[in-house]
Amino acid sequence: MKILDRYIIKQFLLTYLFVTFVIVLIICMIDFTEKIDDFHKRNAPMLLILRDYYPNLILHYSNLISPLLVFIATVFFTSRMAAKSEVIAILSSGISFGRMLVPYFIGASILGIVTFFMMGWVIPKADKTRIDFEQKYVRAAFSFNENHVHLKIAPNLYAYMKNYETLTLTGNKFTLERIEGNKLTEKLTADRIVWLPDKKKWTIYNYRLRKINGQEESISYGTQKDTVINLSPKDFEDTHLLNETLTLNELNDHIAKLRSRGSDGIETYLIEKYTRFTQPFAMLILTAIGVIVSARKSRQGVGLQIALGFALAFFYILFYLLSKGIAESGKMPPLLAVWLPNIVFAGVGALLFKTLPR
Repeated sequence: MKILDRYIIKQFLLTYLFVTFVIVLIICMIDFTEKIDDFHKRNAPMLLILRDYYPNLILHYSNLISPLLVFIATVFFTSRMAAKSEVIAILSSGISFGRMLVPYFIGASILGIVTFFMMGWVIPKADKTRIDFEQKYVRAAFSFNENHVHLKIAPNLYAYMKNYETLTLTGNKFTLERIEGNKLTEKLTADRIVWLPDKKKWTIYNYRLRKINGQEESISYGTQKDTVINLSPKDFEDTHLLNETLTLNELNDHIAKLRSRGSDGIETYLIEKYTRFTQPFAMLILTAIGVIVSARKSRQGVGLQIALGFALAFFYILFYLLSKGIAESGKMPPLLAVWLPNIVFAGVGALLFKTLPR
C-alpha cells in the first residue's frame, strides 16, 4: 500500500466519522425536540434516556443511512481534494482514475464489513432496547384487544378465536379448521384454549373434533386435552418494528416460520434480510459515484459539488423507498426491490465514468 493509498483511506474514514457525527447529532436534536413532552408526561428517567435510548438511536441511524453517509463523506472529501488541485496532481503523476478509486474502495469495504456485522447482530439488540423504551415512555402501552381473530398457522390450517386475553394467556371460542383445496376436512371447536408456559403447549377445554372424509363423517368429544399447534403467545404480542429487532439468525427463523404457515406479510422481513446483505454493496457503488461527480475542479467551488451529492443521495433514497413500497404491496419480488436501486445507480456510475476526461 502506497503513501497515497494510506492518505486517502485515512482522510476518507475520518471524513465519514465527522459526517456521521454531525448528521446523527442533528437527528438526535430533532428527535429530542419532538419527544421531550412525552418524556416529561411519562416521567422518563434521564438515566434511561441517556443510557438506553439515545446511544441505541445513534447506532440505529448510523447504520440505517450508512450508504448515504459514505456517499456524502466521499463527495465532501474528494471535492476538497479537487479544490486544492490534489486530484490533478495525482492524475498528472501517471496514476489512472481507476487506480485512484482503489483506496476509496478499500475504505468503503472496511465500513461495509463493519456495517454488515452491526446490522446482522449488534443493531437488532440495540433496537430492541430502544423500541422497548419507546413502548414504555413514548408510545401508548400495547395491549392485544382484537376480537374475532383469524390466523393462518399452516398452509392448510386456519385458527379462529373470539378474543384473546393477554394476562391469562387464554383464547375464547377457539376453532381450528383444516381445508384441503376448497373442502373442509377437519374442524376442531373448543370453549377455550390456554397456554401452558412450562410445557410449551396449549390445553383445550370442552372440545369437539369433526372429521370429514368424502361422504363419511365422524365426531369426537372431550373435556380437556393438551395439544401442540404452530401458534404461541408471541403471535399476540406487539409486532411494531419487529423486523428491526431480530438478528440475522432470528430473522431467518421467523421467515421460515411464516413460510411454514403460508402467512401473508412475509415481504417486510425478506426486505429487511436482503437489505442487510445489499447495504455494503450500496456503499461501494455510492462511493464510486461520489468520487466521479466530485473529482473535477469546479469554478463554482466545493458547494456545488456537495449540493450535487445531496441531490443524488435524495434520488437514491426516493428510488429505494419507492421500490420497497411496491415490494411490500406484493407487486415486486423483495430481492429485486432491494437490488434495483443498486443496479440502477451502478449503471449511472458506469455512464458517469465514461464521461470522465482521459
